[in-house]
Amino acid sequence: MKLTCLSQGGGYHFPPCHMLELCGFRLLLECPLDLSALAVFAPIPATAPGLIKAQPWYKTVAALHLWEPSLIGAVLVSTPAGMLGLPFLTRSPKFSGKIYATEATARIGRLMMEELVAMHAEFVQFYGPDERPGLPEWMKWEELEKLPPALREVVMGEGGEELGSWMPLYSAADIKECMQKLQSVKYAEEVCYNGTIILKAFSSGLEIGSCNWTINGPRRNITYLSSSIFESSHAMDFDYHPLQGNDLILFSDLSSLSSMTRKGNEFNGNNNHNEPMDEDAPLCDVSAIRTDYDNEDEIGRCLGGTDENLEEIDKISFICSCILDSLQMGGSALIPVPIFMISTVAEEMLAFTNAVPEWLCKQRQQKLFAGEALFGHVELMEEKKLLLFPLLNSSNLLMMWQEPCIVFSPHWSLRLGPVVHLLHRWHADPRCVIIVEEGVDAEMALMPFKTVAIKVLQCSFLSGIRMQKVKPLLEMLQPKLVLFPEDLRMQCPLRDDNSCSFLYYSKNVMLRVPGLKSDIEVCLATDLAFQLKPRKLTERNMAIARLKGQLLLNNGKYLLVASKELPDLSNKQLLHWGSADSVRLLMALQERGIIGSIHWDKNTTGGVFSIQITKPEEAMIETSATKTVIYCRDKTMAALIYEAFSSVCDGI
Repeated sequence: MKLTCLSQGGGYHFPPCHMLELCGFRLLLECPLDLSALAVFAPIPATAPGLIKAQPWYKTVAALHLWEPSLIGAVLVSTPAGMLGLPFLTRSPKFSGKIYATEATARIGRLMMEELVAMHAEFVQFYGPDERPGLPEWMKWEELEKLPPALREVVMGEGGEELGSWMPLYSAADIKECMQKLQSVKYAEEVCYNGTIILKAFSSGLEIGSCNWTINGPRRNITYLSSSIFESSHAMDFDYHPLQGNDLILFSDLSSLSSMTRKGNEFNGNNNHNEPMDEDAPLCDVSAIRTDYDNEDEIGRCLGGTDENLEEIDKISFICSCILDSLQMGGSALIPVPIFMISTVAEEMLAFTNAVPEWLCKQRQQKLFAGEALFGHVELMEEKKLLLFPLLNSSNLLMMWQEPCIVFSPHWSLRLGPVVHLLHRWHADPRCVIIVEEGVDAEMALMPFKTVAIKVLQCSFLSGIRMQKVKPLLEMLQPKLVLFPEDLRMQCPLRDDNSCSFLYYSKNVMLRVPGLKSDIEVCLATDLAFQLKPRKLTERNMAIARLKGQLLLNNGKYLLVASKELPDLSNKQLLHWGSADSVRLLMALQERGIIGSIHWDKNTTGGVFSIQITKPEEAMIETSATKTVIYCRDKTMAALIYEAFSSVCDGI
């Protein structure tokens, strides 16, 4: 087995990406887009100096274009963000692999891709279609040298190796073709890839439909552990019990990397900056983690709990208070404030989330049985407090528009969609507030909207396993081997023990993973079992039989079936093994009229001896711990010696 980390990702919107080579197949784990790189392009209208004024291209996983698409056998997707780059792969005529994702992930991912194409169409409208062959003008070296260093690094990477990862955006037809190649699954549904690898998806708790994968081959049981949340307020909780006992865990939750610079302070305003954290400071204090849990229930209580949900609620309360302060600055508190959601897929997305109770947490499923709406947005829409519009220039929206208001609109990069026009309207108004996720470079994102007087609130929500819960989780899952990110090694030092070992992987470095099983399990067909003629061993309490069959691989398990032609074992000589006792062998020879003497080799150990035969013909038998050799020129004599061996050795 081989593992290559193609990308460590960049937070919730850009999950890590790996290439796993298993059983002769290549499995691609996630296929995301780095949409944060859109910050190098100027939005409409193009007024920002220093930015690229052109129809944007999109940045895929930097090293993925170096892999031959025809050799990628399957793609496993765990979140909707992990499938935004799939059409780039599937539109290649060389790609013929299979794609696996949960039904909810596939549906939400399709909507996200369609929305991206719709927002990109506005760029095409402004700049016109790029029909020139070859690379665009901005990718020429002389143009790249004009970019500021920060933007040039986004485009090219540190050594220029990422320049080849930029591609023009796919089309709606490419999305349709991609979805036709995708096989959707339910949680815990078993699917078999190429008769060899068994795949199952289990809830990760991150969002609706997100999952972790178990990848079971004939000789390995692997858990692909993506970003997970133990108790979610909307999605089904992290289902870690089916992951217990697997041989190997690929730990791919790198969400803690983005939290290194915001430890201790979850909110950041435009006048409130965090102190940078020491790069060598551990995020996970191993000395503070208990290792003496009495049972699995106690570990489960440690992993669960409501602390994380309460923290998330506190964050939302803080955001709401900031919004209320801004609204009060904008007008009377007595005036009803409308909430607008502007997106081409908003209506379908909200309708879908209210019709998939099987993908939701228990609390929301109970609302279904009580006859209540699964989410609060349903009541807001019924009361006309939440209004959905596909486009910013919709005639109905223009008629109903009023300020102050609350607007939800894409895109978080601040380069696409309705948010660009709203920022042009409000960026200089100190009464307004914009809320973006932490991890977005706010200074670069707001560069085209100078001067900025709008309040900028950056917030971070839980998007993965906290480092202090990694060790208890591994104790619960009890793997034999864990593949852990090298970049988290110092932040969460974990030590090998008797039950678990660690290997550390780095970006673009192939890691060879040793085998964990020295033998394999084989199922025996019934008809072949009835053909067996067991022979009991003389020195052991067991019986063995000789057989001839065909070894098949089906649903990840080896199966031994009878061959089409029945073997004739009546005339076949026995197969012998083990070491012969020298005295017993000499007595067996004498019973057959063969005279000889035993000679021990004093220069060696381990029972090395020889029998020198003098009558009726000269012959020699040399035996050691690994082999026995008979030297004889007479066929009749050789047959008698073989017969003597058969009487003192086990054979079938």
